[in-house]
Amino acid sequence: MTTGVGIDLLEIERMEHALERHPRLAERVFTAAEREYAAARARPGRHLAARFAAKEAVAKALGLRSVLGLGEIEVVAGEPPTVRLSGRAAEAAAGLRIEISLTHSRDNAAAVAVAYGAGEE
Repeated sequence: MTTGVGIDLLEIERMEHALERHPRLAERVFTAAEREYAAARARPGRHLAARFAAKEAVAKALGLRSVLGLGEIEVVAGEPPTVRLSGRAAEAAAGLRIEISLTHSRDNAAAVAVAYGAGEE
């Protein structure tokens, strides 16, 4: 049984500008592994924007958007990408399985997250 669905859409340029204006933002929101993954790509901002969208989508799927630190949600690169949760996010997701899908175009990044009861699809 699906227990929650979240979606987020973000303009890549907006994320790039936010990171330029607030250099510590990347450290607060993204794990070292996420930053390293993005830094190895031609347009790091595009990949960070997709991960930010995924974090927002997961928070929405868990019903915790307003109280959750996005640093508690890590997008693990892979095919498909997965999430690793800590803190309140892990507590809220106890017994749940979360699947995510990310995409980006030249201008936008988007993500969808679906939370399922354990053992369900």
